[in-house]
Order: sequence, then structure tokens, then C-alpha cells
Amino acid sequence: MGNTGSERANQFVVAIDGPAGAGKSTVAKLAASRLGFSYLDTGAMYRAVTYKALQQHLSFSDKSALASCAANSKIEFEDTVNCSAPRVKLDSHDVTDAIRDPEVSRNVSEVASEPEVRSCMTSLQREIGSRGRWVVDGRDIGTVVFPEAQVKIFLTASIEERAKRRFDELVSKGYSPVLEELISEIAKRDGIDSNRKTAPLKQAENSYYLDTTSLTIDQVVDKIYGIVTVKKGQP
Repeated sequence: MGNTGSERANQFVVAIDGPAGAGKSTVAKLAASRLGFSYLDTGAMYRAVTYKALQQHLSFSDKSALASCAANSKIEFEDTVNCSAPRVKLDSHDVTDAIRDPEVSRNVSEVASEPEVRSCMTSLQREIGSRGRWVVDGRDIGTVVFPEAQVKIFLTASIEERAKRRFDELVSKGYSPVLEELISEIAKRDGIDSNRKTAPLKQAENSYYLDTTSLTIDQVVDKIYGIVTVKKGQP
């Protein structure tokens, strides 16, 4: 069923794309909160499917099994009090923390590169974002999922900076990462994401390019808030 005129009038999508470790999720959560929008973490959806595939000991080379895993995964987002991002539920189980495990991170790009998995997740993302005002982050939001988004932003940073951020995040969660391994891992994910046949990572047309290497999170959020505020004020 298509959107009504009222729903279309109230719809506003801010699409934030960029490579692994660019800070998309962190920035998107804060930008959504400041704008009074809802936040949709599409990366969490692919992580949830990857987590489930790992739990079921599926082979990542078995395309049919991965497609079935995605199709049979019930992924939901549940708002919580005093939290800028919703909890992630997979088949009615809270997996918000579990999907951030390093093993999931190492394999998520491979799962997300499967066309049938992407098709399944893209349909769900469009359904969720078809009503209301959303900040959505991922790899192909402005190019494939919401090509008509009112605001498109491409967020990036140097590989070294992205690896350092990932390093600090993992240490804060009790892991013992090796920085050089993270740099290699992120470079590999960049290659997979940018060269996959289905919905490769690339900057969308008419998007704003933000290099966050030397910017603080607050500075990036300020820039996005400014861009969206101007756009919302245009006829």
C-alpha cells in the first residue's frame, strides 16, 4: 500500500553512507536525537543476520543458506527510555551487544554482499522508513535504499583514524584488539564493500562529503544539523 499524501508530507530521510569505522552509527544516533528524528541502524540488520548465521554454523559461501537465514530472521528495533538508539531484537531476543562482537564484524561484509540478503534487508528498510522522519546510516542508503532522500551525506575518515576508533571502542568493551590487525580488517572490508556487484559502497549524487578525520563527533553532528535545518527550510 502506498503512502498517503499526509504521510509523504511528513516523511523526511537523512541518508548517511560511508565506509566501516567512519563513525556513522554514533553520529547518526546523535543527529537523530538533536533533530527529533527516529534512528534506523541498517548495519545492525546485517549484523543480526551474520550473528544468526554464526550461531547456526552456516557456511558463508552457501548463498542459499544465507538468503534463507535473512528471509527467516525477524529483526525489530525497540525504543528504550533515556537511550538515543533502540535495542536490536532478533527473533524476539535482544542482540544489541552480541552483534558487535569482533567475529560478527569480521564476517558482516561478506554476508551483506549477497544479493538476496541485501534485497531482503532493503525491503525491510524501505518499509520502516516509508513513514516518519528518519536518520538512516549504512553503505547504500542514498544510492539504493532511499535514492530520493531529502539529505544525503557521505561520511568518511582515513583508514588509520577509523581503525583507532574501532580499537578504542573494543578496548572499552573489554576486548584486546591489535591495531595493525584492525587496519588490515578495515581495508579488507572497504574492498569488499566497494567492489561488490550489488549496491557497492559509493558516494551518492547530490550528497554532502564529510571527512571526519580531524573533526570531533560534536563538530560532525553540528554540520549535519546545519545541513538538515537548511534543507527543511527550503520550499
